[in-house]
Amino acid sequence: MSHSLSSKLLGGNLVLRIAVGLVLGVLLALLHEEWAKDVGVLGQFFVKSLRAIAPILVFSLVLSAIANKEVGSDSRLKPILVLYLVGTFLAALTAVILSYMFPTTLELVTSPDGLSPPKGVGEVLKTVVFNLVDNPLGAITNGNFLGILAWSIGLGIALRHAAPSTKVLLSDMADAVSFVVKVVIAFAPIGVFGLVAETIATNGMDAFAGYLRLLAVLLGAMAFVAFVLNPLLVFLKLRRNPYPLTLTCLRESGVTAFFTRSSAANIPVNMGLAKRLGLKEEIYSISIPLGANINMAGAAITITVLTLAATYTQGIVPDFGTALLLSLVASVCACGASGVAGGSLLLIPLACSLFNIPNDVAAQVIGVGFIIGVIQDSAETALNSSTDVLFTAAVSMADEK
Repeated sequence: MSHSLSSKLLGGNLVLRIAVGLVLGVLLALLHEEWAKDVGVLGQFFVKSLRAIAPILVFSLVLSAIANKEVGSDSRLKPILVLYLVGTFLAALTAVILSYMFPTTLELVTSPDGLSPPKGVGEVLKTVVFNLVDNPLGAITNGNFLGILAWSIGLGIALRHAAPSTKVLLSDMADAVSFVVKVVIAFAPIGVFGLVAETIATNGMDAFAGYLRLLAVLLGAMAFVAFVLNPLLVFLKLRRNPYPLTLTCLRESGVTAFFTRSSAANIPVNMGLAKRLGLKEEIYSISIPLGANINMAGAAITITVLTLAATYTQGIVPDFGTALLLSLVASVCACGASGVAGGSLLLIPLACSLFNIPNDVAAQVIGVGFIIGVIQDSAETALNSSTDVLFTAAVSMADEK
């Protein structure tokens, strides 16, 4: 009986069940706004559950993978990292071109209270270094994935010479955490139902009418990267039709990331997809959490489009050379974006500083970002997270040919 119940809970078509949850959430928001706001707690509970288990999952999987790592697997991570960095830069360049084709100005608003954007690239790099040497318990508690990666890699290297029984224990612990993650993800349809119902009930279907042009540029750039640029990069790696793999990643990773709006929370989903695709655990257990920190094509697009919109609003028309430099800066800034909802917006002032745009104006641009964030940040996270597993799969499958 219990086996049958667990099979029903963990099996079935998750994407179809998420789609049902989405439709029901929209219907509830349209029919009864107050009830829709009340069920929002289901979505918050789901996202909080994912964020709680993700740090433990990453720590246990990376630690186990490196302790039991096959010789030579380091070389297989390098091409994945190259794809991450190249893809992020090309995404920023795409955003520059579309912003030139469709220049957009902003209706500046007051920025949200309590935000503290970094004041320079040096501050971002300082934060990255400090995150790397964070207390391991603090890193897991606060979801500091750079710190988690640093400690798990270090301990994993040290434990490569441990007794076989110790390595088996680490592997069993990783499997146990993975099972808990499967149970959490099984409740994704209920979580999506709550998230969608609350979002539509709170913001309304027409909340973004004043920013349609800006959204069109942002979403157009993200769609181009997802359906043209990324498949092209995958084709260059695999030399075969890239769309079956691309669409699988968008469907099974992008959909959940769209609603959780957190690359960090979507790490367990990507881990599960990578396992179903038959990828090697010692590769994806490192590349996917690393991608959640540095593979940020969507964030690069957001930073670039909003920065150029700010320049047009200020009457500045940047030359293409400066815009190209912006692509590089946006790529670096995107790599420093946190893996949580709205993480890329706080890095916009760094890019705006290229054009001597005052911080108070840049802060107002952040405010615009939060207004459109329900759609923009969801699409950004879907692109970021699905690309993590897409590039990992492309490299892994190319190695097996």
